[in-house]
Amino acid sequence: MPDEDPAPAGPNPEVPPAVRAQLLATEHWSLLASRSTTQGEMLTRISMFLYLVSAGLVSLALAGQATQFDEGFPGFALTVLGIILLVGVLTQVRVTNVSMEDLAYVLAMNRLRAAYVELDPGVAPYLMASRFDDMPGTQTTYYFLGGKPRNFSQVLGSSMMFIVAVNSTLLGLLLAGITLGLGLPLLVCLAISVVGGVGFLAGSIVVGGTRYLGFWRRYTPLFPSPPAD
Repeated sequence: MPDEDPAPAGPNPEVPPAVRAQLLATEHWSLLASRSTTQGEMLTRISMFLYLVSAGLVSLALAGQATQFDEGFPGFALTVLGIILLVGVLTQVRVTNVSMEDLAYVLAMNRLRAAYVELDPGVAPYLMASRFDDMPGTQTTYYFLGGKPRNFSQVLGSSMMFIVAVNSTLLGLLLAGITLGLGLPLLVCLAISVVGGVGFLAGSIVVGGTRYLGFWRRYTPLFPSPPAD
């Protein structure tokens, strides 16, 4: 008897709401765990960088006392500052990447909240975090209390701005040391170091903001926020 062709599969049965809720909750916990791991790794790298900065400054003080700030000290100081700044820039790159990864986690969890509301519309008033996966939705999730000043304060107090400020200071010190070693006037050295530090600060803000806004220009939300009244 020839083999019979299998019958075509019919439509998938409707998944019970309880099963859907369980699947969504599993994904939610997975995102929370991944976000926590990523944040922990970033904070560890920031701590290691700050330890390196402290150790570098202490080593400069000890070396200066031991050598009486002789002709070999400037070269040693510039080398130490250069190494610290290199590590700082690498740390800053990682912090920037983690910030974008964290945005992805927030968007994903906002979508899950939209699914929760679809399953049970009655839970919507109890959700402090947003269920909309667009820019206003992420801003609500990052800061529940609302208000216009939140954007400026959140950026100003972020880990990214902290690292940028430290790196800008290190670059200013490095430029001051280099220009002083070249025998330039003190005021010129100060001007170059300040301009270099401020320029690095401004450039880092522009690069970070361009990356953030560029993401939103390419991104299409599935659950956009309702238009404001």
